[in-house]
Amino acid sequence: MTTGSTDAQPSARAADQDDAQAPASGPGRGSRWRWLRHEWTLAALGGLLLAVVLTWPTMRHPASTVPGDIGDPTLQAWQVAWAGHAVLTDPANLWHSNTFFPEKLTYVYSDTLLGYAPLGMLGSGFEAALIRYNVLYVLVHALAFVGAYALVRQLGAGRLGGAVAGVAWAYAPWRLAHAGHLNILSSGGIALCLAMLARGHGWSLRHGYRPERRRPGWALAGWLVAAWQVSLGFGIGLPLVYFLLAAVLVGAGGFGWSWWRRRRRPEFGRRLLVADLAGGAVFGAATLLLGLVYLRVVDLNPQAERSLAWTEMFSPPLIGFATAPADSWLWGERHAAAREQLTWPPEMALLPGMALLALAAAGLFVSVFPARHRVALGLGVLGTVLLGLGSSLGADGDPGYLTLSKHLPGWDALRTPGRMMHWTSLLLAVLAAGALTVFARAVRERSAGAARFVAPVLLLVPLALVGLEGVNRTAHPVVPTPPAAMRTVAEPTLVLPAGGLPDLIFMLWTTDGFPRVTNGLAGFEPVTQAQTRAATAAFPDAASVAYLRGIGVRSVLALPGWAAGTPWDGIAQRPFDGLGITREEIDGVLVYRL
Repeated sequence: MTTGSTDAQPSARAADQDDAQAPASGPGRGSRWRWLRHEWTLAALGGLLLAVVLTWPTMRHPASTVPGDIGDPTLQAWQVAWAGHAVLTDPANLWHSNTFFPEKLTYVYSDTLLGYAPLGMLGSGFEAALIRYNVLYVLVHALAFVGAYALVRQLGAGRLGGAVAGVAWAYAPWRLAHAGHLNILSSGGIALCLAMLARGHGWSLRHGYRPERRRPGWALAGWLVAAWQVSLGFGIGLPLVYFLLAAVLVGAGGFGWSWWRRRRRPEFGRRLLVADLAGGAVFGAATLLLGLVYLRVVDLNPQAERSLAWTEMFSPPLIGFATAPADSWLWGERHAAAREQLTWPPEMALLPGMALLALAAAGLFVSVFPARHRVALGLGVLGTVLLGLGSSLGADGDPGYLTLSKHLPGWDALRTPGRMMHWTSLLLAVLAAGALTVFARAVRERSAGAARFVAPVLLLVPLALVGLEGVNRTAHPVVPTPPAAMRTVAEPTLVLPAGGLPDLIFMLWTTDGFPRVTNGLAGFEPVTQAQTRAATAAFPDAASVAYLRGIGVRSVLALPGWAAGTPWDGIAQRPFDGLGITREEIDGVLVYRL
């Protein structure tokens, strides 16, 4: 087995067949359909099938259940629906959603998932919102697989390495803790844009820079995919912004150094430069526009600014990187004792996969990638782990993650250091792919006679191991359906009980027509919402009715069955005579018309 770059050797030339971008196809009647056998067609279809299987039972009841819980998924189903609705009907008011009335810019109170607006245009209503969310949940896993596969193939690994890297990154055990966080799972664009940019610039880890492989169109596409990734939210998009900025600076520095050392300008090309400038401009504009909107929200709501205390609270201990979340079928119960040492397991159970760790460790020593690149990848893994520790690193995490929070614009809003695992596990996947490419070559070279039937089995072992670690036992609760009374009320509306997780469900209910409601839940509470909740605690009474009329609310919809333990417990028995309002009961739901 070889431990370095051996492209000149006969065995390496044989391996280059594995590195071809598309299988060869001769002329004939079947050539018309050869795209069906194309590597990327098979990768996309395989990724989609794998996503359906490994996220099952998400697609069993897509119109009534959601994976994880009925908290954040209901919020995100509403976000996607609102984006599509607003873009179709009133793009100028995209940022001003129908929730948190009478506040403005309410669509930007959380990561927006704006990039999914085209899917939000398909269908309407509550059931469509749930189906759309569940389809997206499957698709984000498929895209993560395809993105990682494309990246490691572009970097020089073989098909087996690409498949294992794709599965290991898309279905890493730590992701199972985020079954209810579509914005965190939506990271496929990261790997895909890096693959496109590398291809566009003719660069790979295995072969370095090859000017004859430059493809300006791919570079432009890479920048556009990066812009789309950022549009899904800064939670995982901002590290990509800074990574690409650093890559541009390093690339420009390397270009200048080569020019100075060789006394002649390295090959780059005008078309590639134009593609980079145009694509970079779109990427920069999208980042700046979204950033300015978020900053405006903070200006209007100073309480939205997050202190470093949040980062300290969510900083995982080192054991978290070897601990799987409870939703892991293979490791969940086995790691229960370890999770008890974590103060917030959903953000601290960060196991990238035992099989992936072993394969990546092998990739440090045996790989198709040159030694200097393997060292760089190893240092990248170490660096992202240290950043992922947050304030757990050293005395206070400074230098480290908190240093970035203090000095990089916007980084202080990234309160969960453990999400650096996106980058850690991607780097581990690249290392593993390098080792598996050597392994696949060795198996093929030693397979002869009857042994050739054993080779496919051997090659499937690492794929099966990483796939097994991605099997879930995620809950899929049924989402409460909107009451019929919701369609009869005049907007703006207050839904009681107000506050807490029920507000997320109420937000989803509004996807039937998007009536304005005072309800909403985000990472912070706007002042008017707290005032409304306090002013209506005794509703219906003279003071609460006057307050609601004053802010423009026309109806109140009360759900007595949801009010236990809240200020509105027993609301059905409260008198409303003499207040100038009417009340109607519809299937157990009370409708007050002001």
